[in-house]
Amino acid sequence: MPKEKPEVETFQVDVEFTDTFGGNANYSWVRRETLTLPVDISDRELMRRAKAAMGLTGVRGTVCNHGDMIDFRPFRSCTVMFVTTVY
Repeated sequence: MPKEKPEVETFQVDVEFTDTFGGNANYSWVRRETLTLPVDISDRELMRRAKAAMGLTGVRGTVCNHGDMIDFRPFRSCTVMFVTTVY
């Protein structure tokens, strides 16, 4: 009899990618995704998956972690990506 895999605890994050105006999120256009991730995921892997969901793989920028929200601002681009934990 095959062994059942133990269920992995997960959580969800909302990812928003939008333009900026004057350094602030403008929302004249926006792309949104909800990702389900394992609880033990590192911040680096979380950002890797969020960037991949928005088509930003390989794009460099600054990351600021505010606890339950992370923002990513790509270099030389008037855009911002927010990753927010869903409670």
